[in-house]
Amino acid sequence: MNYQKCVEWVHSLPRLAKKPGIENTRLLLKKLGNPEKNLRFVHIAGTNGKGSATIMLASILKHAGYKTGANISPYVLDFRERFLINGEMIAEEALAKILSQVKAAAEGEDIVEFDAVTAAAILWFSQQKCDIVCMETGLGGRLDSTNAVENTLAAVIMAIGKDHTELLGDTYQKIAAEKCGIIKHGCDVICCPKQPQEAMDEITIQASEKGSKLFVPDLQDLKFYKCPPFENRIDYGGYDLEIPFAGRHQAYNAITVLETALRLCEKGFDISDDAIIGGIKTAAFPARIEIISKEPLVILDGAHNPDGARALAETLKAAGKGKLSAVIGILDGKSPDEMLSALAPCFSHVYTVTPNSPRALTAQQLAALAKKHFADVTACDNISKAISLAKEDGDGVVVCGSLYLAAEARKILLG
Repeated sequence: MNYQKCVEWVHSLPRLAKKPGIENTRLLLKKLGNPEKNLRFVHIAGTNGKGSATIMLASILKHAGYKTGANISPYVLDFRERFLINGEMIAEEALAKILSQVKAAAEGEDIVEFDAVTAAAILWFSQQKCDIVCMETGLGGRLDSTNAVENTLAAVIMAIGKDHTELLGDTYQKIAAEKCGIIKHGCDVICCPKQPQEAMDEITIQASEKGSKLFVPDLQDLKFYKCPPFENRIDYGGYDLEIPFAGRHQAYNAITVLETALRLCEKGFDISDDAIIGGIKTAAFPARIEIISKEPLVILDGAHNPDGARALAETLKAAGKGKLSAVIGILDGKSPDEMLSALAPCFSHVYTVTPNSPRALTAQQLAALAKKHFADVTACDNISKAISLAKEDGDGVVVCGSLYLAAEARKILLG
C-alpha cells in the first residue's frame, strides 16, 4: 500500500474498543516479533501537559546524544508527527512500509485505531534501534494501548484534571488511578507539582504499592524571571531555563521534565546540564499558546478542556494585551460551558466555528452557550472568515478550544 492508503486504513479502524484493554495491542506486538522488548521507555500520562513534556524530554535526550523516539497523541498538522526520531518525522515511504506490516499482523484481529498507531510507532523505533523512547499515552493509562510496553525506566504523571470522565471516572482520585496504571513495579515516578490533593494522594499510594520512588519538583527551588509577554524564563535549583512555550503551567511542565532527566542520569544516562538547558530551550511543539505573529498579535492554542482554558486565560491576563477577540471551536463532551466561563474575562468578541470533527459542537450550538458568558458573539460558517473578522476587531486574536481547530487554523494562518 502507498502512504495515503495506509493512513486511510488506520483512520478506518474503530476509534474506541468495545472492551477497553491492552490485550489486543500486546497480541499485535507479539505477531510483529515483540519489538517493544528491544526498547527502553519513559512513559508519560496526564490530562494536560503530557505532549509538551514528551517533546521537551525527547529534545533533552537528543541534545545528550541519544537516538530518541517520541510518540505523541494526537497530531496537529501531519499524521507523521506521531513518529519522531530526534525531532524528525518518519518519511512517508517508511511509514507506509511500517503500517503495511501492522495491517498484515492485524488481519483477523479486533483492533482499534490507536492500537495500530502504537504498534507502528514501537515497530519503527525498534527497527531504527532507538536508545530510548518517550511514549505519551493516548487516553488514561491503565487500559491505554501504550501500556503494552514493559521496560519502563520512569513513569511521568503530568497535571491531572477532569476530562474524559465518562471513561476515566468523575473524581480526581479515579482519574489519577487510571493515569497511574502506567507505573511499572520499581520504576521511578515523577509527578508534576500543584496536583489536586485528591489526585496527589492517589499517586502517592500507587507509587508506594508498586515499590516505586516518587519524585515531585520542589516549588521552593523555582524562581520566575520577569519577562516580556509570552516569554518564559525560570531558575530551578540553579538551572537557568528558557522555556519556548508560554504560560506558568509550562514552567511546571519543564521542571517535571528536568527532574525526569536527573532520574535518568541516576540510571546511567549521560545527560549534561547543557543538554538539559539546550534541550528545553529548543523544544518545538505547535499550538501550545503559540505566537503565530506579534503584529498583529495572533495566538494559537490547543486548549481543549477546562484546565487548559484556565491556563490559557491566566497567561493572557498576565500578558495584559488589551482588547482581544477569540475564534473558538469546542468538541461535545468537553465541558464547553466551564471552558467558556474560564475564558470570559479575556475576550471582548467571540467568533464560534465548527471544528472538523464529527464530535464538534456546531458554531450555532456553541454561540448559544457563549452568549451566557460574552456580550458579543458571532457564529461563523468557516474558520477563515472567523479569523479575518476577528483580526479587524482590536488588539489581537486568539484561536482556541480544540486541537482539531488548531490544526485547521494553523494551515490558514501560515499558508
